[in-house]
Amino acid sequence: MRFLTAGESHGPQLTAIIEGVPAQLPLEADAINAELARRQGGYGRGRRMQIEQDRVQILSGVRHGLTTGAPITFVVENKDWKNWTKIMGAEPITQEEEEKMRRRLTRPRPGHADLNGAIKYGHRDMRNVLERSSARETTVRVACGALAKVILKELGIEVAGHVLEIGGIEAKQISYDSIDELKIKSEQSQVRCLDEEASTKMMKAIDEAKQDGDSIGGVVEVVVAGVPIGLGSHVHYDRKLDGKLAGAVMSINAFKGVEIGIGFEAARLPGSQVHDEIQWNEEDGYTRKTNRLGGFEGGMTNGMPLVIKGVMKPIPTLYKPLKSVDIDSKEAFDAGVERSDSCAIPAASVVCENVVAWEVANAVLEMFHSDQLPILQDQVKRHHQLTKEF
Repeated sequence: MRFLTAGESHGPQLTAIIEGVPAQLPLEADAINAELARRQGGYGRGRRMQIEQDRVQILSGVRHGLTTGAPITFVVENKDWKNWTKIMGAEPITQEEEEKMRRRLTRPRPGHADLNGAIKYGHRDMRNVLERSSARETTVRVACGALAKVILKELGIEVAGHVLEIGGIEAKQISYDSIDELKIKSEQSQVRCLDEEASTKMMKAIDEAKQDGDSIGGVVEVVVAGVPIGLGSHVHYDRKLDGKLAGAVMSINAFKGVEIGIGFEAARLPGSQVHDEIQWNEEDGYTRKTNRLGGFEGGMTNGMPLVIKGVMKPIPTLYKPLKSVDIDSKEAFDAGVERSDSCAIPAASVVCENVVAWEVANAVLEMFHSDQLPILQDQVKRHHQLTKEF
């Protein structure tokens, strides 16, 4: 599968075109909208989430609730577009009109794509950069991930995420018996954290950051259960699934680090406390005694749940802005301020879930070639049986 997104933060709409989805997949807008609603929730979100009520329109590739095998088009309208039609319109405007609007941006924000993108593409108005580099684009990436989740669910594969840390406040390790339980527990928390005590402290930290005009970051974790053994490959560097997942998570706006399993902790432990002992039984086949490697060995899945952590930096748009330089006058100024959140970690958890879901679903379709869902389901089922008997 592959997808392409288009659209700006304050443009008329966000669009995604997805290719390679098997035919006969049950797909309704409600499944996509549920994930879009989750992305907009979470403690610390700003006023933009009150304006937008994201709903997807499925414009192609689905007929009577089933995918046809043709490219699928998703569209999510920007409700705020009505206030930006002149500023963000495609039609040419005069210099006088531009000056009257006073919305030309010449003061780049530290930590954003503003200055780098302006230099790369030759823009004297950095709105051309920030409109596309905005995390608003993750709306349709989540829509694509929601589609991937539908595929995975049909194959017995479940995806869930939760928050491990916000603003330096770390959650205690809370056990759960299943992916469904993880989903329920995380959704019960406004910050999607399983540790109730830590959740309260996290919300307080978010409130304090907001009052100070500052922002805070954190760490999220995604778990994928029911994955077949052998997704990915040890043969070539660019076919290793853990490498693809790391790249995908790093591509999320403001994400600056990725860990698989225990990640960096492995550097501080002896091998006997890092690698997972192999065991076998008639019911489950091959499993691991522990899961410190996060479901991967040699760039391939080993049948254990995948565990992927992502680090998101604090949002760089601050209401007490850092110092910057005006690109026209070259004088020092406070950086520009755009509407933003004080913390987007709970929402980032949802984005990370769906980005991971896409990569896993894509890996499944690379390993099991099929244009029809029933045949794909049969292939995956037979593979599970073969690996158990190997």
